Amino acid sequence: MHIAMDTFAARGYHNAPIQEIADRAGLTQAGVLHYFRTKAQLLTSVLELRDQSDIEQLGPDRPRGTEFLRHLVDTARRNAEREGIVRLYAVLSAESVTVDHPAQTYFRDRYTGLRAFVADALREAGGLADDDARVEPAASAIIAVMDGLQVQWLLAPDAVDMTVSTELALDSLLTTLAPDRFPAGSPPAK
Repeated sequence: MHIAMDTFAARGYHNAPIQEIADRAGLTQAGVLHYFRTKAQLLTSVLELRDQSDIEQLGPDRPRGTEFLRHLVDTARRNAEREGIVRLYAVLSAESVTVDHPAQTYFRDRYTGLRAFVADALREAGGLADDDARVEPAASAIIAVMDGLQVQWLLAPDAVDMTVSTELALDSLLTTLAPDRFPAGSPPAK
């Protein structure tokens, strides 16, 4: 599975031949397809493996409010130690916007769920109303910052600190959304 992850990360889905994955794993192409009926199923399994490691980090209960936002900062820190997974995610998430890409539904659902988690955390941390129109765009902005930082970090790891930048973005948004709870200069995401 890790060989497929590395191959998809290096080549993208469309340019990663099953034969190369099989060769690197010491299997035949038929052997790989015995375990994963299609290349798309192999890709889905790789993405699920990636998510599983993140879910295990959360433990049995998902953190809430500022604790969940702190988890996002911690995720940025962990990502700086796992280039292969970050590259896989960056390549495949961008590639998934193409017509009929097998991971398109996966990424659409992942972003929908993640936006909901981040929006809930912002509401809880800031004491914001459910109908506060600023929360959903703020959640999208946080995800965009984290994803954009990953691409920048992959291209210039010594120049980009994903942890510091994620924390700064979260702190700035919380100060803007809930200045009564998070006045300027306070460390809300800590």
